[in-house]
Amino acid sequence: MAKVCQVTGRKRMIGNNVSHSKLRTKRTFSLNLKTKKFWSEEEQRFITLKVSAKGMRIIEKNGLEATLRDAQKNGLINLV
Repeated sequence: MAKVCQVTGRKRMIGNNVSHSKLRTKRTFSLNLKTKKFWSEEEQRFITLKVSAKGMRIIEKNGLEATLRDAQKNGLINLV
């Protein structure tokens, strides 16, 4: 899968490198993505997600099950 957070849906941003002479060249701003396993208490198994640091904070705040429900409703992940 591409470099997209499965919880927030955030993608890389595109901007400019600006040199001292003000020349501009294209560059990308990458996300802080990590592949992380989360324990699902409902399903009694680990779920592996590609999540940004902000996505991990959302999971910690709202809980894994509620966050997965919201991400699935928004079309970010497909759980079997």
